[in-house]
Amino acid sequence: MAAGAPPQHGDMAAGVEVERVVEALELLLRQPAGAGERGDGGDDDSWAPETLRGNVAALEERLRREPGWAALRGLRAAVLAGAPGLGAAEPAAEPRWAAAAAALALLLCLRERLAQPPAAAAARRPGAAPPPAADTLSAAQARAVRRALRAAVALGLGPWLPPGAGTRRHGPRLLAAAAALARLATHPALGAPLLARHLGPLLAALCLLGHGPPEHTQGVSEEERAQCREALRHVLDRVYQPLAVQELLILQGGSKQRSASPGEDTKPALAQAPAWLRRLCGQLLSERLLRPNGVQAVVRGIMEGTGAGGTGAEAAAVDWRKCDAVAKILAACPQQCLSLEDYYKLVCPQILDLLHIQDKVTARQFQRVATTTLLTMAKGHPQLAEKYLLQPMLAPLLRCSDAAEIAVEDLSAGTVLVEEAELSSCVEDVFKVYVVGNDSSSLLLGSLQSVLGVVFSLYSFTKQNVSYLRDEDEALYQKVSSEQRHMESLAELLSHCQKSGLAGDFFIRCLKALTHVAAEDEAASRAARPSAESLLEPEQHHAGPRRQLLVLQLVAVLCESVSDTVFTDVAQVVDFVAATLQRACVGLARGAGGAVEAQTLSMAMGLVAAVLGGAVQLSSSDFAVLQRLVPVLEEVSCAHPEPLIQELAADLRIAICTRGAFAAGTVGAAAEHVLGRRPGPSRTSGAGAAGGAPHPSTASGSPSASSAPEERSAPREPRAADPAPAQRSDGPAAAPLPELLLAAYDPQVPARAAALRTLCSLIKQRDPEALRMQEKLLQVFLENLQHEDSFVYLSAIQGAALLSNEYPEQILPALLARYGSPAQGAAEPAATRMKLGEVLMRVTRALGDMVFKHRDALIHAFLRGSRDPDSTLRASSLSNLGELCQRLGFQLGAVVHEVTSCLTAIAKTDPEAEVRRAAVHVVAVLLRGLSEKATEVLRDALRDLYRLLKHVAAAETDGAAVLHAQLALQELGEAVRRELCPPQTLQKRIVVLP
Repeated sequence: MAAGAPPQHGDMAAGVEVERVVEALELLLRQPAGAGERGDGGDDDSWAPETLRGNVAALEERLRREPGWAALRGLRAAVLAGAPGLGAAEPAAEPRWAAAAAALALLLCLRERLAQPPAAAAARRPGAAPPPAADTLSAAQARAVRRALRAAVALGLGPWLPPGAGTRRHGPRLLAAAAALARLATHPALGAPLLARHLGPLLAALCLLGHGPPEHTQGVSEEERAQCREALRHVLDRVYQPLAVQELLILQGGSKQRSASPGEDTKPALAQAPAWLRRLCGQLLSERLLRPNGVQAVVRGIMEGTGAGGTGAEAAAVDWRKCDAVAKILAACPQQCLSLEDYYKLVCPQILDLLHIQDKVTARQFQRVATTTLLTMAKGHPQLAEKYLLQPMLAPLLRCSDAAEIAVEDLSAGTVLVEEAELSSCVEDVFKVYVVGNDSSSLLLGSLQSVLGVVFSLYSFTKQNVSYLRDEDEALYQKVSSEQRHMESLAELLSHCQKSGLAGDFFIRCLKALTHVAAEDEAASRAARPSAESLLEPEQHHAGPRRQLLVLQLVAVLCESVSDTVFTDVAQVVDFVAATLQRACVGLARGAGGAVEAQTLSMAMGLVAAVLGGAVQLSSSDFAVLQRLVPVLEEVSCAHPEPLIQELAADLRIAICTRGAFAAGTVGAAAEHVLGRRPGPSRTSGAGAAGGAPHPSTASGSPSASSAPEERSAPREPRAADPAPAQRSDGPAAAPLPELLLAAYDPQVPARAAALRTLCSLIKQRDPEALRMQEKLLQVFLENLQHEDSFVYLSAIQGAALLSNEYPEQILPALLARYGSPAQGAAEPAATRMKLGEVLMRVTRALGDMVFKHRDALIHAFLRGSRDPDSTLRASSLSNLGELCQRLGFQLGAVVHEVTSCLTAIAKTDPEAEVRRAAVHVVAVLLRGLSEKATEVLRDALRDLYRLLKHVAAAETDGAAVLHAQLALQELGEAVRRELCPPQTLQKRIVVLP
């Protein structure tokens, strides 16, 4: 601006002292005797015309007569020559404008003085503090400058800027004041207090001068208006952007509402501002939005103060209304943007960044704004929202989904698809948008469908237990345990959705899928296979049975967890049961049948029994629906070769026909079996035990009806088409406890595993008879740990852990003794001791805080294991030690030095790389877990650990051990830095002197 850009007066300004300019400002703005001051500048009303007139006259007199003020007089004359508008006032007639012009002239003189380069530094004593910078003001000087700026704005801009409109007079004076202030804003020492406290009036003046109607700026040339427009954008670019947004919103609204109290209307009174000013502020706000990081600036500017003052529902409503208003602003494309896609390309990454705000105070509001904006964009422009919002947000999960189709052997060693931090952030973002957002639009659900498999895999992965068991069956164990874990995780998720009906619908769908699987199995068995098979045909041949097993396992898991929810829809149950029974009748007529057929038949009739047994409150219309089953039940009761199924079908038909007035014991037992309850004492033992959802082996006709009760009810492992042994159970009362203990030594692996699973179930249910035989049960589990089959020893591990959790004082010492010392004169095999270690870790996790009581015994047992001759056991013991330290919260007590000494020795001397790697990993876990307490807890051992890690990083040949050492060194370095150089915090103290 020409009026605000006087030429440089370097030589003249260099001879003026800063103290002299500040003295002149204080003389100009001094208060009358007895007048108090408030803040930095006092009250605007205290500047009475008489006071200002006298102060201006005194300043002029001092400048004319005082010899020491000659340099300042010359500099002021040069400044006024470049800004003639500041020197045209007559103090006697217009004291307020004269004072404002004098203050602005002195401030411009101060700016010229502060802009001079520093003089050559004089020699100073060694150790003395360096001199302050040339543009540094003391506290008193800064206070005087702030007071002068306040007076200049109030007296120089205030009279010409009434709220909401401009004035038709004094355009040149407004131009002179605004030009001077705009020039002052370019210097850091003067611009910081000016823009922080008086940005609003300055922006209003520049808007009026540069964009206002000509009748409001008479006397201002078009060139000067263009310079004002340039100065306006220059000021907006220099200031803190959220503050600029706030002031523009205030100008647009015509009133100053920084933060409203709860219950007040936060909408600005737009009618107070002229139309041209509202349009201009809207354009300037759009420019702020389109700048780098403009989204955060706009959000912070609008949301500042939200939630402050007031609590309860009203404050929350104000907060939510503001968040929704900001979301609408961000979702609308401004007119300055060339195209909608360009706007989305620029703004959408910034919207996603709002989800990652770490500050807890603002994170809730920012995440609410981001979620609402995303949902609004998705509804308004779904294709662009999917391209620039949803796909970038889901990118880590999509990469995992694409990689799932690639075989593991095709990936090179060390391939990282997604970093853990990136994946965690992605899952958190999905939760904030899809769950917290709570919007069920087709676009959102469709975009999430492609990554649901990855999300479910992650969920299942977090639920898995740590296992330290490795043998040649590792691949099989991983495959079986992975499928089992996935099904258990799915059942757990569905258990949380029972009220919505999702669990019931999914269960019915699985039951229908089970019917289709059986039909496909029957069709496949009838089809003749060609003699010459391609290489792909064997794989396709095995895919069918595998799918059958998976469906059967899933149905078994759902029966135990969510089967109650399906009984809310009797018609669905009847449809499934009718289809199953009719298919069974057709198969019986052809002489076909199998394990899958028998299992689905038993399941179907068990569901009908549960419905009749009180699972739901049946109405007359429900019984009318159930009547459709009477003919097919009668056919099954006549045609099925198994007497037990014949009896159950006949009893179900009678119960339906009598509308539940008469129900035999077989119906009640079958209902209790499906519902997962123990038969009550009022049930008839003979019919009830035999009729409860017959076992597939008996249903298919293998044992006859006259077989002994224990043969029909003893736990048995299903054949290839039955559910996995981990999910099969005929109930705790399926066989007496002595028979179960005997079956736990059965030479047949399926029978032994099923018996162990049933014993585990008894312990879970705290069966009194089983708990009385705890010593015998422990012996059974420990002996089965030595079995080579994974289904057997994993069941034994679970049983021993459950038993130890019930009686830790009695069982845990026995396990520790067996883990660390010979039993019966001979040491336990290393594989068995590793399994015992897994038992101990499961007990540790189950005990929680109670594990502190057994801390020393557990640590010493694992330390002894780390010195075992078997390298695999040594590595397993160290892994157990690391997890135990985490479970203890790294509170190792007096044994911390013993632990660190052992780890140091192993990491340096053990011949096996796997063991050294495990030792270094435990050191890294200790340092990471102790964090800030590492220097305190490991004070005496810190030097040795540091030397150990440096040795490993420099001399170790195992890459994984070196990586662990490097990570541990980073943790150690950060801990030492925090100890030696704690973060400096500035605190303000108010001391009341006596």
